[in-house]
Amino acid sequence: MGGLSVDVKIRQAHKEDAEALTMLAMISKRSNGYDDAFMAASAERLRVTPAQLEMHNYWVAECNTPCGFVCLQVDPEGNFGKLAALFIHPDWQRRGVGLMLWTALEMSAREKGLTALHLNADPEAETFYRNLGFSTVGRVQSSSIPGRMLPHMRIDLPI
Repeated sequence: MGGLSVDVKIRQAHKEDAEALTMLAMISKRSNGYDDAFMAASAERLRVTPAQLEMHNYWVAECNTPCGFVCLQVDPEGNFGKLAALFIHPDWQRRGVGLMLWTALEMSAREKGLTALHLNADPEAETFYRNLGFSTVGRVQSSSIPGRMLPHMRIDLPI
C-alpha cells in the first residue's frame, strides 16, 4: 500500500455532503468492474441522504474534495455497530485513505463502548476488511441484487 503523497483530512460529514458522497459511492462501486445493470440495481442502496447523515456517524476524507467516506451505525441498544459504508474514490485507493477512515470509525466505536462491529462486504472488498481484522462469519443475501450473496463479517472490539 502506497503512502499518502498529499495532505488528506478526516472530518465529520455534513448534510450538505449527501450528493457528493452519493456520487463518490457510485464511482467507487463502479471501479470494481460492475456493469450498468448492476449499478442501476444498486443505486438506491448507494444513495446517501441528508437524513442519513444526521442520523448516523459519517466521516469524510478530503483533499480539496471528498476522496472517501465511512459510516458507522450503532444498534439501538448500543452494544455493537455496523460499518454501513466505506467508499474510496478509485484515484485514492491503495493510498492509505481507507485505513485513515477505518481508524476514525474504530476510535469512535470504542469511545461509544461498542463490543463488536459487523458488515456485509462487497466480495471485492473482503480481503481489505480481513486485513483490518474482520473475520467472515457467514454469507447474506444482497438487499439490491437478487441471488447475490455477500460476505457477512465481524470484528470484536475488546474494551
